[in-house]
Amino acid sequence: MTPDFIRESLDALGKADPDIKKAVRLVGYPEPRNREPGFGALLNIIIGQQVSAQAAAAIRSRVIEAVDPFTPDVFLATEDAVLRGAGLSRRKVEYGKGLAEEFVTGRLDADALGDAPDDEVVKTLTALRGIGRWSAEIYMLFALGRADIWPAEDLAIQEALRRLKDLDERPSRAASEPIVEPWRPLRGVAALFLWHYYKGAP
Repeated sequence: MTPDFIRESLDALGKADPDIKKAVRLVGYPEPRNREPGFGALLNIIIGQQVSAQAAAAIRSRVIEAVDPFTPDVFLATEDAVLRGAGLSRRKVEYGKGLAEEFVTGRLDADALGDAPDDEVVKTLTALRGIGRWSAEIYMLFALGRADIWPAEDLAIQEALRRLKDLDERPSRAASEPIVEPWRPLRGVAALFLWHYYKGAP
């Protein structure tokens, strides 16, 4: 997603939804959060699970320093103790090694994944240990640039949508999907904006 695409998409969404239009005026447009598809992007998502963004960034930096070059085969060959020393939990080391093995053996092909339909990408990725639906959706949104992905389980998205639509509570996937249905085929751009809105709105 380019800055121009994000801006044009949000302007179009704002014409259809006054709440988005008002919110964009309040906090402005988000920056792209594009990631290079492949092992690094998926491992970064695993690293970011259940930790703060600040902690995840620090751990990613230490892992990249410890795994040089930062490739699946080098990660697979790196001792667990080194990865634990960089800040990865024992479980995330297991998940990362499993992911690296999928790439090294060719069972997981980033190019083929990029050409696959959304539901097939979700099915393929969630078959891996450590990758749930949220992780698969984040990968499709940031690494594959799929503009209509809706990561409904993300807590920041839920809270931002609650504020945007003045809801009584954070909406579940079942509750949020009817609300965001009019945003198709740009729900992923709207999600990118909601993260921005979550950080910047009063």
